[in-house]
Amino acid sequence: MLKPHHVLLCVSLLQDGGATLPPTVEKGIQWPDDLQPLATLDGPAVLAAHAALQRVLSRYPTEYAKSCAFSAKGMEVIVGEERGIYFVRINPRPDKCGWAPGTVLGFDVFELYAVSPEGKVLARYPSMP
Repeated sequence: MLKPHHVLLCVSLLQDGGATLPPTVEKGIQWPDDLQPLATLDGPAVLAAHAALQRVLSRYPTEYAKSCAFSAKGMEVIVGEERGIYFVRINPRPDKCGWAPGTVLGFDVFELYAVSPEGKVLARYPSMP
């Protein structure tokens, strides 16, 4: 049972629009709340996308290497840039390989990486494996 001061706190938060969470900071990197894709990819953005995509593909077991769904063809890559760091989001897209739209192949529905302009992966967003 909620105590009266808990109810008052909930009502107050609802009136204020809810509590704002502090930005996620992991390994010294402030992760964006909403990744804004770049309209045009410059050279460093392409390096960042390639480095992150290679990292994702290297995490799959070698027996999956010939499967389209676990290849670059089965991935969607979104690149954004904030504060001099590229953030690369990689979404599995098995529908690009003939699977039914909306098919999910695992618990992680995306992976997000922070990458330097030189193409060095700095960190992976802290989430499930």
